[in-house]
Amino acid sequence: MLDRHPIAAASLRDIVAAVSSGRSTPEREIAAAKERVAAADGEIGAFLRLAPEASLAAASAASGPLAGVTIGVKDIYDTRDMATEHGSPVYRGYRPVADAALVSMARLAGAAILGKTTTTEFASLDPTPTRNPRNLSHTPGGSSSGSAAAVAAGMVPLAFGSQTGGSVIRPASFCGVAGYKPSFRLLPTVGMKTFSYTLDTAGLFAATAGDLAVAAKAITGRDLAAPVPADAAGLTVGLYRSSVDFEVRPEMLAAVEEAARLMEGAGARIVELEEPAALAEARASHGIVQGFEAVMALSDEYRNHHDEIGPMVAAILDDAARLEPAAYDAARRAARVGRKAASALFESVDVILAPSALGAAPVTLASTGDAMMNKLWTLTGNPVVNVPGFAGEEGLPLGVSVIARFGRDARALAIAALLQNLVTPQ
Repeated sequence: MLDRHPIAAASLRDIVAAVSSGRSTPEREIAAAKERVAAADGEIGAFLRLAPEASLAAASAASGPLAGVTIGVKDIYDTRDMATEHGSPVYRGYRPVADAALVSMARLAGAAILGKTTTTEFASLDPTPTRNPRNLSHTPGGSSSGSAAAVAAGMVPLAFGSQTGGSVIRPASFCGVAGYKPSFRLLPTVGMKTFSYTLDTAGLFAATAGDLAVAAKAITGRDLAAPVPADAAGLTVGLYRSSVDFEVRPEMLAAVEEAARLMEGAGARIVELEEPAALAEARASHGIVQGFEAVMALSDEYRNHHDEIGPMVAAILDDAARLEPAAYDAARRAARVGRKAASALFESVDVILAPSALGAAPVTLASTGDAMMNKLWTLTGNPVVNVPGFAGEEGLPLGVSVIARFGRDARALAIAALLQNLVTPQ
């Protein structure tokens, strides 16, 4: 059905099992990851810098559920042992004194922070030089460009990203990996550069949805790794029909239909869900909320470093600086109504299937693609998991989103793992 570029790295679950059983050690896994980065990153450019040897030596001696698991961290997360530059010349060489909360939580779980991955400036739109490992002439997506590419190329089994519009789910789709945008604020954003404080969401990349669940459970201590069902019997799955589906490429629409057929074949009941007007309006309000908050969050950079920041983020801030508070307040009201409408969808379905992007990764490194298919679910705060394994006519990856009710992250991850197993049987 699909031509998949093989993931070179062992899966996160394989690494955890090997270390916990004594068949491997954290030191060996960290050394192997460094070798993979040295071999692959020259042409991909996912990493900006690797952690100092002292940090990696400490991680080699660590214990915990993620001992031996190496992580690439998007360079908007503070790291006490490496520079954090937010993809911007304004912060060149900036060295925080403490880790971001999520980074610290990962270290406490025994993981090794291998290095910092590329990000568009302030996690916005100005692209990085990172290339898509599936086809080097195509964008890896953004803003979490390096994190998605590092996992897709097999350099690390886990990477941290963030999503304000579509910056986890879209690059995961473009690069053919699993991506997880949790329910809003399930993962802390303390110590992560703010762009929009009511939208910014920390997220994860891994080879599979099952790996994501194991990582999320280990980092948070929450029971997010629910058993993956053997089939879809008893599930009701909504096929989401949005007001912007006319923008979606036929091959992506076909991938969503294929996902629905697979779930139906495994016993699920499929129902069509027409987008309520409140959710279409909520999607339209996303840009106002994001822009208005970005002007405040980046007020100093915008006022005092305008000539240093990239043209795309500067244009967003220039436009948003003209927004009136009344427009922001109206957009926030639309967002609140949209969240209630999103909750109502799950009165009749367990999960929703929707496109993870408009199509496959565009043939360009000058753009990271369009977040149109993601921004609604970022605004509503619902958990979303990109399921890889689908592909278009040219063999480039296509991802399908599994979306669940707010707070039902374990369900989203488990059903995403089921769908991934149906697409690419193990």
